[in-house]
Amino acid sequence: MADQRKKIEEQYKRNIIQREVTPTIDLKNPTALAILGVRRCGKSTLSTQLFNGQDFGYINFDDERLLGATKDDLNTILQIFYELYGTKLENIILDEIQEIYGWELFVSRLRDTKKVIITGSSSKLLSSELSTHLTGRHLDLLLFPFSFKELLKYKKIETRPNPTTEEKAEIMKTLEDYLNNGGFPERLTIGKQITKNIYEDIITKDVVIRHKIKHVNDLRQIARYMIANTAKEFTYSSLKNITRVKNMITLTNWVKYIEEAYLAFTIEKFSYKLKQTILAPKKTYSVDNGITNEINTELTNNKGRLMENTVAIELIKKSKNQRKFNVYYWKNQQGKEVDFITQHDKTLQLIQVTNASNQEKIQKREYESLLKASEELQCNNLTIITWDYEKNTTVQGKKITHTPLWKWLLQQE
Repeated sequence: MADQRKKIEEQYKRNIIQREVTPTIDLKNPTALAILGVRRCGKSTLSTQLFNGQDFGYINFDDERLLGATKDDLNTILQIFYELYGTKLENIILDEIQEIYGWELFVSRLRDTKKVIITGSSSKLLSSELSTHLTGRHLDLLLFPFSFKELLKYKKIETRPNPTTEEKAEIMKTLEDYLNNGGFPERLTIGKQITKNIYEDIITKDVVIRHKIKHVNDLRQIARYMIANTAKEFTYSSLKNITRVKNMITLTNWVKYIEEAYLAFTIEKFSYKLKQTILAPKKTYSVDNGITNEINTELTNNKGRLMENTVAIELIKKSKNQRKFNVYYWKNQQGKEVDFITQHDKTLQLIQVTNASNQEKIQKREYESLLKASEELQCNNLTIITWDYEKNTTVQGKKITHTPLWKWLLQQE
């Protein structure tokens, strides 16, 4: 535990930035905060930042030296905290707590007198295990790898609504880097080769071991398929064609496990008829473009799909952390498609993403699909996210906002 604490403190010698979510977190009263998210996205660092300047006890259960630890050891760990930091210790961080079966009652007891931060790399931690004992008495937050805005902050690149030519060139260069290499913090210090190790850790620890998968190679094929085909539709029936496992329940569970590990996300087709939404193909998106390019190197030359995946993650991030905000795609029987529909309460927005730098390069089908969806859904909030084209235009009587990707990303809260 002392070794782990020393390692955490050494991180502050590096370039540590404040995450965008930090101002939204209130830890004034004794409580439990659950920070969830994909492995190695910065949950531990954020936890220590929230207690910056205060004494806190820290333990990371994802450590081979703690292999075999059980819930019966948790009280011993509390005793060690007191020995290391004094009996008046008020702040505790329990990192990757899902490694300990039956941890919930211990946290519930601690939370009554202390501020407790728990982290985990599985959404199951929140959906079932956490809520069982802490219902209505905890805060939760889903953390992602660095956003584009956070990457600019890390690189100390200033952003203004109207940057100079030199400033914009630096922003666009960083955006190219972000599209191809993603936002995992470690790749900025170690190099992009670490992304492959992160992917392997997620598959092995958060899917295979956690769910006791027997057909490991088949599950790996499903995961690779979902990542390699980011921004594309899939059905559970189509998954049977790429693996020896044909049981539909097993395949459905595997996709759920991959999503629970935050490795990939799926969005549904928009329809006011629930049955159509359930039966329609889903679209898959990767949590990070660095992983996407690691699995499918051909996507490096497909800027359009990488842009769409980047937009998807920002919208999914908002849907996970904001009530009554949902994201879908739209497609009609004639094959016309809109990349994203966002729904906040009952307000819709239609969003297309295209790798175009001027209006002439925006394909006719992008406009046709947007206008058709606008007509069918009675929605006039229309946006096209471009590579570097910005203008409000009117097409067939409909106002369409064109926004460059870099500017759209900087506007996201």
